[in-house]
Amino acid sequence: MNPELPAVPDRQTVTPQGQSIQSLIDGVKVRLAVTHPDERGDLCELYSTAWGFDDEPMVYAYFASVRPGQTKGWVKHLLQTDRLFFALGSFRVVLYDDRPDSPTYQKLNVLHFSDRKRGLVRIPAGVFHAVQNVGTVDACFVNNPTRAYNHAQPDKYRLPLDTPLIPFDFAPTLGG
Repeated sequence: MNPELPAVPDRQTVTPQGQSIQSLIDGVKVRLAVTHPDERGDLCELYSTAWGFDDEPMVYAYFASVRPGQTKGWVKHLLQTDRLFFALGSFRVVLYDDRPDSPTYQKLNVLHFSDRKRGLVRIPAGVFHAVQNVGTVDACFVNNPTRAYNHAQPDKYRLPLDTPLIPFDFAPTLGG
């Protein structure tokens, strides 16, 4: 190695078993999905109470898409927990703990999902979140929040994507 070139070694991101070493924000859960392919297509379970993933009932569900290069967020809820299932496309999911009484207050998590790594994420009330399509086709997710949407008084609190209050930049970066 040329001692004059300032090379930086990679840091560990996963265990030898492929599990992320990133510690999650308090109350955030991730359950990777199993996709069952056969000659007819794929089957992938989105949610089951049998998993014990969350103790709140299913009350509402919606499907959303994100265009390539677009980001939805920053948003947080005060009353509901989101349960997002990332189904199609390539997503970068960024979470920021805005709960002053949380043991992980001001912690940031960055998660990735795709067609090859589908998953369910539980995002508690008070945690800002944004989903970014980092792929080249529309990306889709399903949300099963713990409360039905209140059209008259939405439980959504927003910040602009470029807010200085959250230490994250959504600007595209070159791969390494």
